[in-house]
Amino acid sequence: MVTASRVQLTVLRGRDDECRALRSLLDGVTDGGGALLLQGEPGSGRTALVGYAHRYARNCTVLAGNGLAEEATLPYAGLQRLLDPVLDRTTALADEQRRLLRRALAGEGCPADRRLKLSMAVLGLLAAAAEDHPLLAVMDDVDRGDPQTAQVLAFVARRLRHLPVAVVLTADVTTTVDGVPAHRLRPLDAHDSVAVLTDRLPERPTAPVAATLAVAGGGNPQALVDLAEVLTPGQCRGEDPPPTAPPADGALARAYRARLDRLPPETRRVLLLAALDESGEPGTLTRAASVAGTEVEALAPAEVAGLVRVEPRGVTFPQPLVRALIAWTATLADRRAAHRLLAGVLVADGQRLRRAMHLAAAAAGADPALADELEQAAVGGADGWATASAALRWAAELSDEPTRTAARLLTAAQYAWAGGQPDVARLLLDRLRPMCTDPGIRGRADLLLGELELRCGTAARASARLLAAAATVAGTDRALALSGLARAGEAVCFAGDQYRYAEVGRRASALRRPDDPPATELMSSLVAGVAATLRGDHERAGPALRRAVVLGGRLTGPAATPTALSCAAAAGLVVAVDGAAHRLADSAVAVARDRGELHMLSRALELRAVAEYWQGRHEAAAETSRDGLRVARATGQVNCADVHLGMLAVLAAIRADRDTSLRRIREIGEAPTPGSRPHALAGWALAVLDLVDGRHAEAADRLASLARLGTGRGQVLVQVMATPYLVEAAAQLPCRPTATAALAVFDRWASSTASPLRRALSARCHALLAPRGGAEAEQEFQRALRLHPSDAGTFERARTELLFGQELRRSRRPRDARTHLHQAREMFTLLGVDCWTELATTELRAAGESVGAPDRPAARLLTGQQLRIAELVAEGATNREIAARMFLSTRTVDHHLRNVFHRLGIRSRTELVRAFATERHVGLASDR
Repeated sequence: MVTASRVQLTVLRGRDDECRALRSLLDGVTDGGGALLLQGEPGSGRTALVGYAHRYARNCTVLAGNGLAEEATLPYAGLQRLLDPVLDRTTALADEQRRLLRRALAGEGCPADRRLKLSMAVLGLLAAAAEDHPLLAVMDDVDRGDPQTAQVLAFVARRLRHLPVAVVLTADVTTTVDGVPAHRLRPLDAHDSVAVLTDRLPERPTAPVAATLAVAGGGNPQALVDLAEVLTPGQCRGEDPPPTAPPADGALARAYRARLDRLPPETRRVLLLAALDESGEPGTLTRAASVAGTEVEALAPAEVAGLVRVEPRGVTFPQPLVRALIAWTATLADRRAAHRLLAGVLVADGQRLRRAMHLAAAAAGADPALADELEQAAVGGADGWATASAALRWAAELSDEPTRTAARLLTAAQYAWAGGQPDVARLLLDRLRPMCTDPGIRGRADLLLGELELRCGTAARASARLLAAAATVAGTDRALALSGLARAGEAVCFAGDQYRYAEVGRRASALRRPDDPPATELMSSLVAGVAATLRGDHERAGPALRRAVVLGGRLTGPAATPTALSCAAAAGLVVAVDGAAHRLADSAVAVARDRGELHMLSRALELRAVAEYWQGRHEAAAETSRDGLRVARATGQVNCADVHLGMLAVLAAIRADRDTSLRRIREIGEAPTPGSRPHALAGWALAVLDLVDGRHAEAADRLASLARLGTGRGQVLVQVMATPYLVEAAAQLPCRPTATAALAVFDRWASSTASPLRRALSARCHALLAPRGGAEAEQEFQRALRLHPSDAGTFERARTELLFGQELRRSRRPRDARTHLHQAREMFTLLGVDCWTELATTELRAAGESVGAPDRPAARLLTGQQLRIAELVAEGATNREIAARMFLSTRTVDHHLRNVFHRLGIRSRTELVRAFATERHVGLASDR
């Protein structure tokens, strides 16, 4: 077991639950004791938690012991060391118990029929020792010591309810104690792993290095400490490759070596074969063991020790770190021999790459032929992109030409990125840079680095790098250059620098050729269409974007990549063909999952979520965004994660789910740059919450700030999506120039599309800005309802019905208003959006309809409008504020309020507030 001094830090990272359990146990010990079992692998911090318990138990008498493997055959040896400080209290025991206990602790043993009496004697001794102060008894590594001690302590631990005694035991994960609560120490997550490294290092490691070390440590605190102790300054800064496994002479490796040394040689031999055969196929290990002159059954002692699990489907390692440590603690000669043996039994066609990798691991120097074999066998990533990346790293090591080495490192980085390992890709690119003199390789490396920056770093830097890299490769690979320009355009839009898209468009136009293959033409059409859209030239934008959509739908075979399909989906969203955009994005998701190309999965899910938003499928959009968020976080794509969080915040705000929306915004944090897409989505969500709460000026200001129209700065595309909310907020304000300008942009876009939904939203916006009560407003609302599609956008249609009903009611046409308000209420109810259902219900009551009147006193005594006014007064609103929110005159509010006072038998606003506050639980107020 790792000693406490090695793992014990001032702050126990990632062990909050365990520390809380220990505090709870010790805080309540005076009222009745208890016990706790801490289970964990070597190095997981069990002993550090024991030290925490010692420090926290300042008012307790502490007895501490630990199980020693050297004394495992000596009955009660551990108990003797634990109880030695309080043996003077045995005078409190009965004579027979005292004699039995002293004989057992003196090495004379205990007959089986008297073990119960011995256990009761130990319990009595601890009770006597706790007479003056509560007592904490701790046995670390109880499973490693003699079993008799473990049995007695388990007996005692189950009988402490009425004693001021706490018992804490620690053991391996395979050990259980019936009747004693257990906490299994889980591996640290990435955040806590990096924190452990930072605590131990004199300078903070770069992000890629920290991520690599966190993976190498496997969430084991001691492994991370060992890695930190051998890390050089150059490795910490990312100048040299960091270690990929804990050091063979570290504390954790020594702990495991001690376990391995207790295993028979035959078991260790098969265990090493199992550790090196990462496929886990039972047939491979069986054949390898047979060639080695043994069999898989030799692993039985290792299975008993908890190192492996032998199952019909193969051998698995419960802790992935154990596999690496078994390999690293073996001698170099033994590892090479094992690799050669495994390579010899891998002869099938489907085992070509695994065989080559074993041969590479056994190689002692450069081997160009083997490097070629690795490179060819890894093409396509059939064995997984992470495996393919590892194979190309081996190929680079075995190459004897610097240019081939650089090219293979670049391919390894591309494979790592495809498999969702951006930090590995960055480190490989860092290794590549000093040795690379070929402009083509350097240009492709910069394209990859720019894409990594776009998804995982700073988008503004990404666009500049991608533009420069695209120019470098344009002369030799136009298709790759156009792909890089499409990425540069995406980076420009993400950062909110749309004015720079014109340069992207010019460069893409210069590279376009009439005979380009479909995938290449798709990229140039997308860039041309977006560039035209951003400069307001929708006549040119529409055909180019529709062409990109058509080309995306025709892609088949290898050309139908997640990247190409996502670009086509993005074109579909800009040109407002939501169904096609959703199909393309869904295809991109399916292909990315099928091929394991995790680097594009989160982006494809983002596009699918936006398509589902426009289709009015908000629940589906939220589920897609949650899926995208999980993928983005698992693959280190922080920018993609922030976009999904922003989308989730908007969707929650639309449902008036304030808590969820604000939680998602807090998760975004302050990292996104003002003007970036995540920042704009968070602003949109906050504006919708303002609008729901009637803070129209605040909502309008937030939405107007999303983009600066005419400058190309800010999130123009996000503001276009949010324009209906901007207009709705501004319609309640006397001054509306920003909303009018934003609507003009929206109109030009909507009129250039074939989307009935966009045109319906445009008509609704014009109705809201038209003079109240006039024919123009009614005509525009009627036109919006005619345009709303019946098969999509149900939520927006319901919102139009609600807004039209509000307009008619305020124009003193309650009978006409009720028709539309009923429609809105029914649709909102079917959609399950309670806030909007309640708002439609409130409007219906204000229009003179008794809808869903709850069986509550105020609901029976007041009209719908009176009830609403009373609720607002109870919330603290003034008459002027109530008039503004309900579109009434202050005189009308005064009149209704006097009637409220009369009907409820009260005389002041204070009494009204008090009545609602004290009687809400019995139903005085309506359910808001």
